[in-house]
Amino acid sequence: MSQSQTDKSRRQVLKLALSGVVAVPLGNLLLLSRAHAAELVPLSEDDPAAKGLGYVHDATKTTNPKRKPDEFCHNCNLVRSDSGQLRQCAIFPGKGVNENGWCSAWVRKS
Repeated sequence: MSQSQTDKSRRQVLKLALSGVVAVPLGNLLLLSRAHAAELVPLSEDDPAAKGLGYVHDATKTTNPKRKPDEFCHNCNLVRSDSGQLRQCAIFPGKGVNENGWCSAWVRKS
């Protein structure tokens, strides 16, 4: 094999490797961005994590004395989506919290 053929082969391998390194994170980003609220499983109030944090679907019906009148999932900093009745929450990955819900992990959205 001549030197120029070796250099071309080496360049091809490097280009393919670099393309793969760039393609994997971009592919993950595209797949994650396609997760819509419609695909979320509604969080059950009976879920152990939800029970532990006092999660309720309707914040106005909680008896937890920690809750203030203006605290809802839709204005919590842990909620990762801005619209829809079911919203992604960092505390309950893969589950949808009700926009009018509440739990004791509530943090004011800045």
